[in-house]
Amino acid sequence: MSLSPELNELLTQVGPGTPGGKLLRYYWMPIAPAAELTPERPKKRVRVLGEDLVLFRDGAGRLGLIPERCPHRKCSLYFGFAEDDGLRCAYHGWKFSTTGECIDQPFEPPDSNLKTLARRPPYKVEALAGILFAYMGPEPAPLLPRWDLMQRRDGRRSIAVMSLHNHNWVQAQENSLDPVHPFYLHAGLMKAHGAEETYKAEVAYFSRPLERFDFELRREPAWIGFMKKRIFADESVEQESGNPAIFPNVLFAPHGKQVVIHWRTPVDDTHTNITWLEFTPAEDGSEVEQRDDEIPVRYVPHPKRPDGEYDLTTFETQDQMAWETQGAIVDRETELLGTSDRGIIMFRKLLREQIERVQRGEEPEGLIRDPAVNTGISFNVSTGQRTMRQRLHG
Repeated sequence: MSLSPELNELLTQVGPGTPGGKLLRYYWMPIAPAAELTPERPKKRVRVLGEDLVLFRDGAGRLGLIPERCPHRKCSLYFGFAEDDGLRCAYHGWKFSTTGECIDQPFEPPDSNLKTLARRPPYKVEALAGILFAYMGPEPAPLLPRWDLMQRRDGRRSIAVMSLHNHNWVQAQENSLDPVHPFYLHAGLMKAHGAEETYKAEVAYFSRPLERFDFELRREPAWIGFMKKRIFADESVEQESGNPAIFPNVLFAPHGKQVVIHWRTPVDDTHTNITWLEFTPAEDGSEVEQRDDEIPVRYVPHPKRPDGEYDLTTFETQDQMAWETQGAIVDRETELLGTSDRGIIMFRKLLREQIERVQRGEEPEGLIRDPAVNTGISFNVSTGQRTMRQRLHG
């Protein structure tokens, strides 16, 4: 099922005022590891959903996320001064609170109404599991999802920040509904590029004969999305229980010993930021003490080498190569979809339906409003890769 250029544009645009951008603003988006804001560096430039913003923490520890340009003469607020009660522009000293109010305008009359006109539209920011999340949509904001991997205490968490991906966010999320690519993209490239020994268990797992695959659209109290399931002919490792792809841009997936949450945050129409929260369960199931400010963060460099070739020796770099070489935005009018692409067709249908809901003035599905369902939201993610690792490595 190819898409017309007009429909492809509808599904891939993320900027303010676009149908897709209006939809995505209903969902919380990760924008940075919390560790990146420090007393020494309390500010960070971020670009999310086509908007240039400045993220900051004031002297009282409050988080702010406001448009980067000062409304006065459009200087970047990123170069300003983080003070106890807000962020002061380095050009003329106008100061803004974390709620976007202009609270000081040096050299302006005390009775001027310019402060009201200078108010910056603020976005909500919450910290959870060492990650800062932003909500950029209409009020009231839904609850920030409390996935179980963000709250469990029987293991350790780590954060991985991928390099900026040069492609539209939909390409990464469509990959979550592609059950067959690991055979060649991952197991095949690991063998071809000499990384088979490093990923011995994963290569063995994905090289097994694939008998069939299935997709299920799920509507649950805390999420909407798809369960992707592979059924292998080789029964030496237990069959998969399924991996959930949470609408619009989240994936839960097993990575060896770990279970990982992937977020695909749209930067703009042609760039995507990808953040992983990795959870490694304790071998004996015991409780592990780990504060959120102790969660380590690693940064994955871009896989393209100086000679223009991609380093294809890791799962994440293989994915990035595939998504980037599809083009900044895939030409979906000329692609040829097959039987294995049924999940991708289902995702595009759901994405279009949710955009149309918002166009009708309705809320999209998958928002959490009830605190009772927003705690330890869990999934029965397949443990086959871990079992394969234990069998091969002991």
